[in-house]
Amino acid sequence: MTKDRNTRDPNPPLLEIDINGIMGLIPHRYPFLLVDRLTAIVPGQSAVGIKNITMNEFFFPGHFPNHPVMPGVLIVEALAQTAGVLVMYSRGEKAYNELVYFTSIENARFRRTVVPGNVLQLKVNKERNRGPIWKFSGQAMVGSELAAEAVFSAMIVEKEE
Repeated sequence: MTKDRNTRDPNPPLLEIDINGIMGLIPHRYPFLLVDRLTAIVPGQSAVGIKNITMNEFFFPGHFPNHPVMPGVLIVEALAQTAGVLVMYSRGEKAYNELVYFTSIENARFRRTVVPGNVLQLKVNKERNRGPIWKFSGQAMVGSELAAEAVFSAMIVEKEE
């Protein structure tokens, strides 16, 4: 069965959301914006984010001097931000008056260090959503190696004026 040419999907799959698009969807800004772009987006279902890790990251001078390692909690935050962009994009125009808050982390596991020069691929998949609560599984990859994984939830709330 083919779609009628006059019927448009209100949220067609995108190949990429750049940094400006990300900043239009979530409120995070430097130094706490931890995703550079999104690729392979399936609205309401999954997305892949990219974070380029450089020596200029704000956390490297203290974590750890002479042996820079990205903190695991920030890897999970990068996964959550990727999911947040997916949620806001998926909600379309409704998202202009909403925020997504991180509400829980479960089963976080850290498998390898993430260091300057790595490209972190942030894969998120919606497990379910009920009302304002969305639950995701996520994997952070460096090349073909699993760096971290977690299950996490977020809640959509209306912006306060």
